[in-house]
Amino acid sequence: MTTGFLLVSIILFTIGVSGIIINKRNIILILMSIELILLAISFMFITYSVVLDDLSGIIFSLMVLTIAAAESAIGLAVLTAYYRLTGTITIKALNLLRG
Repeated sequence: MTTGFLLVSIILFTIGVSGIIINKRNIILILMSIELILLAISFMFITYSVVLDDLSGIIFSLMVLTIAAAESAIGLAVLTAYYRLTGTITIKALNLLRG
C-alpha cells in the first residue's frame, strides 16, 4: 500500500528535478519545478507519518507547504517587478540583478 504512495512521490520528485535540469530559459518553469519537488517531499513526509502513526511528519509537511507558498509568492512578485523593468523573464537576462 505505501509503496504506491512512495512511488508517486519519487515520480513527482524526478519530474521536478528533470524540469530544473532540462529547462534553460524560462524561470517560471523553474519555480514550478521547485514547487513540484517540495510537494513530493511533503507527500513523502505524510506517507511516512501515516505508516509510523506519528504526527510530526504531518506537522513538518504543513511547514514545508507554508514555506513553499511564501517562496512562490515572493518569487512571482520579484519576477513581476523584473518583467516590468526589462520586458523579459529569461534566465540569460538576469545579469541585471547582480548589481
